[in-house]
Amino acid sequence: MRVVRGYDAGIEAALTDKVTAERDEELRVFLSEARLVKDDFEIGELQKAVDSTVRGFEDVVKVLDKAEATSERYIEGTFFLRARVEGNDVGYGSICAAGPHACTLHWVRNDGPVRSGDLLLLDAGVETHTYYTADVTRTLPISGTYSELQKKIYDAVYDAQEAGIAAVRPGAKYRDFHDAAQRVLAERLVEWGLVEGPVERVLELGLQRRWTLHGTGHMLGMDVHDCAAARTETYVDGTLEPGMVLTVEPGLYFQADDLTVPEEYRGIGVRIEDDILVTADGNRNLSDGLPRRSDDVEAWMAGLKG
Repeated sequence: MRVVRGYDAGIEAALTDKVTAERDEELRVFLSEARLVKDDFEIGELQKAVDSTVRGFEDVVKVLDKAEATSERYIEGTFFLRARVEGNDVGYGSICAAGPHACTLHWVRNDGPVRSGDLLLLDAGVETHTYYTADVTRTLPISGTYSELQKKIYDAVYDAQEAGIAAVRPGAKYRDFHDAAQRVLAERLVEWGLVEGPVERVLELGLQRRWTLHGTGHMLGMDVHDCAAARTETYVDGTLEPGMVLTVEPGLYFQADDLTVPEEYRGIGVRIEDDILVTADGNRNLSDGLPRRSDDVEAWMAGLKG
């Protein structure tokens, strides 16, 4: 007999003499690996979560003027309303990071100012009533228009994400999309003179990680980091199969006090994240209802602000 621990203290107490921690861990790993490939129902639930999330992002853009008059919490509350009306909850604490807060990976205090001219990094997802969650990030110009430097950094992250998404296909190694995205970001950092090339040296030493900070994605499903208990050989060292759903989310983050970059870069953080389904012949972006290209983002925001 086995039990998944940490969910029902009564069941655990009743089975104290019938289960062992070692056998319970086997069950936890098995269940995690069983969730790696989603069936049609699960994919449908994830699409519902994503569709509600898209509407939540639209809600936020429409009230950015009110957020400027208050704080990031207006953004958090606006998205939360959509999540509670159309789903069960938010899938995780919403990251509503304006200005230099975008450089803090998990900024969830959401109590800072929202200022025209800054960027808003919004990382949020609606959870459905069946507990499947979306996980989407957009980095939006609060004024509606990116500055020249913001656009340069944003477009670099977009190009990295494009390379990462292109690497998601059946038979590819799980790590391939991360490597593809990191290569593009390393190339841009060398091109901008922020790190000394050649690119192969940068990647070998991991020098780009000073500004990329995190991995490029993770499995998605009933948890925002689904399948986390799976064995390394079946997850991060594994091979992609149709039915897997993962995020592709590269970023560049220049801390406000980073003296290794020109002053104008400091305090700018950009991440773009989408939820990608592995299909029989490639992939499908479940969150393509939200624009990603910088020009398209500006046009979308202008239309919503109307």
